Amino acid sequence: MAGATKAAAPTLISSVQRALRLLEAAGAHPDGAPAKQLAREAGIPLPTAYHLLRTLTHDDYLRRRSGVYTLGEAVERLVGGKLGNRRTTLEDSLAHWRDAIGVPVYFALYREGEIDIVAVSDTPYAPAVPEWADFRETGHAHAIGQCLLGQLDESSRRDHLSRHPVQPVTPYTVRDGRTMLERLAARGSMEPVVERQEYALGTVCAAIPITLGCHAATMAISLPLDQEARLLPAVEQLRTGIGGLLGSLAFSISI
Repeated sequence: MAGATKAAAPTLISSVQRALRLLEAAGAHPDGAPAKQLAREAGIPLPTAYHLLRTLTHDDYLRRRSGVYTLGEAVERLVGGKLGNRRTTLEDSLAHWRDAIGVPVYFALYREGEIDIVAVSDTPYAPAVPEWADFRETGHAHAIGQCLLGQLDESSRRDHLSRHPVQPVTPYTVRDGRTMLERLAARGSMEPVVERQEYALGTVCAAIPITLGCHAATMAISLPLDQEARLLPAVEQLRTGIGGLLGSLAFSISI
């Protein structure tokens, strides 16, 4: 029609578009993905991605753990809170045992070839071990990783250690992959694992193996070295009460 004006193009905010693309990329990786991978999949320059990821994490739209990003509680609220309710059930269960035993409690899974620290419950008076070296890459050095690897078959163990080679983390860490494989083979797959200062100096840890469907899983605790006498009684207390936790832990498979 003569004289008709063309509709104006909508005003688009590029930073919002980029943030949404990062969320979409993170949502495609339930077990998490590192910043470089998310930036590549979203088609965003890495420096820009870092700024957006920091903001999204600050506002709980993303959660950063072990060097990877997963969707956070703010996204869970947007989709009706069902995922948040599942995580709350798990975290409440861990908090119960944290308070009952007086130690930090960890829950982890082995899925898609990686160690996934799903949840940690601690307090200022019983703090968790700081992740000063990536938990995913140092499974040979901590009780959680050794417990999960111990539940795998030999081929899967070798595959994992080929991707995350054994390396010294502390003076007490196992020194090479062959020794690590021998240690894992000598221990029963469902026996608790005790680790002393192999991941962090001044810290002792113990992990209990759990099988949830086809997934290897574990619950673990840690204590300062000067409280080592408490470690075995504490892990036995957790072990005897773990049956009541399995329903809650099963939820975490889909988190």
